[in-house]
Amino acid sequence: MNRLKQVLPPIRDGIASIGDLPQLHAIGRVIGRMAEAGTSGYPPDVKRRLMILNMIAYLIVVSTLVYAVQHTLLDYQTYKPIIWINLALVAAAASVPFAHRLNDVAGALIIVAAEWAALIAFTMYLGRGSGVQLQYFVGAAAPFVVFGLHRLWLVAPVILSGLALHLAAWFWFPESQALIPADKEVIDSIYVQAAITTVALIAASVYYAFRLAEQAKAETENLLRNILPAAVVERLKAQPDAVIADQFTDASVLFADISGFVALARNLGSAETVALLNEIVTEFDGIARAHGVEKIKTIGDAYMVASGIPQPCDDHLERLAAMALRMLAIIDRIAGDRSLPLSMRIGMASGPVMAGVIGRQKFTYDVWGDAVNLAARLENLSEPGRILVCPRCKKLLEERFAFESRGLLEIKGLGPREVHFLLPPDAGDRIAAQ
Repeated sequence: MNRLKQVLPPIRDGIASIGDLPQLHAIGRVIGRMAEAGTSGYPPDVKRRLMILNMIAYLIVVSTLVYAVQHTLLDYQTYKPIIWINLALVAAAASVPFAHRLNDVAGALIIVAAEWAALIAFTMYLGRGSGVQLQYFVGAAAPFVVFGLHRLWLVAPVILSGLALHLAAWFWFPESQALIPADKEVIDSIYVQAAITTVALIAASVYYAFRLAEQAKAETENLLRNILPAAVVERLKAQPDAVIADQFTDASVLFADISGFVALARNLGSAETVALLNEIVTEFDGIARAHGVEKIKTIGDAYMVASGIPQPCDDHLERLAAMALRMLAIIDRIAGDRSLPLSMRIGMASGPVMAGVIGRQKFTYDVWGDAVNLAARLENLSEPGRILVCPRCKKLLEERFAFESRGLLEIKGLGPREVHFLLPPDAGDRIAAQ
């Protein structure tokens, strides 16, 4: 046992190191280039289908060459027709990547025509007992992969012609009328090869079709979850036609806006402006997830989030306050890193809101209510680098956060109200020391 423990690690390390061999990486690059042969210029979905078709063509080339060599070594004179049909099939399959330059179905049509003709010829020479005609059943699955669902007018004739040729091969070429008197062992071997090839190709086609369906489903769900809250996505999956409209008795809303952004963007140019916004929004999205806060939307340099929706929670206001403070810290850091005069105004409000999914095309999850309007107005009244909150926010948070009075401000729809700035955690100590 001790000897075994000494031997196993080197073996395991040796196997693990195989994947790092430069030769394998080189082989992988060669296979990748072969798969992409003739596919340049096509859209990604078409290119993916043509790459699969290329790999099928290469497999046909390799396997058919093996059959040709087998029959040559067995008895060239007896199996000469089979050998030359196999070689013709090799030539047809090898031409598939070049056929892509004509259009995206030319290569598939070449394979179908060559295979259909070769299979009926093989059955004629070897008889139906060889089972070669079983491979026509591949035509019931593979056309959907190589032609696509949008070409049913092409898929249907391939399927029907494959079925017709299979039946013709069965009735026209019984063993007694085979043109080559092959030994039973040879016929049995050919039958086994035909059965394995048929099952493998059908299984591969079905697997690929389901894999594409699962991939499309996953991509759609990921896209939905990037647009809508996860809880809303689950409701839409359960009831696709349901109207999503909810009333929340207590939630909080935040609006943020970069001060002087128009002038800053004019100096930066479009590329740097987009890069800057992408960096800022990506950072904000990350802390929104970390605090369990729901991002609602961005409009230019404006950023809106809400807390306590679509899943109500008791600490929604604390979550949003913590996020607001981190947002200012992020802006300060990015401003320092990029040497830019960046600052952000933030407004926060709390109260009842409504939320729901709006539209059928380019739909969005949005929030309405007095708290939303108030947060937007407070953001406009705030100052660069500061967070202005409503009286209710201050009352609910004053035991855990520090505040500084902004004084009385005229707020549209509410009249004069005393509002406060939310301060960083150490600001309260600094104010008390003063």
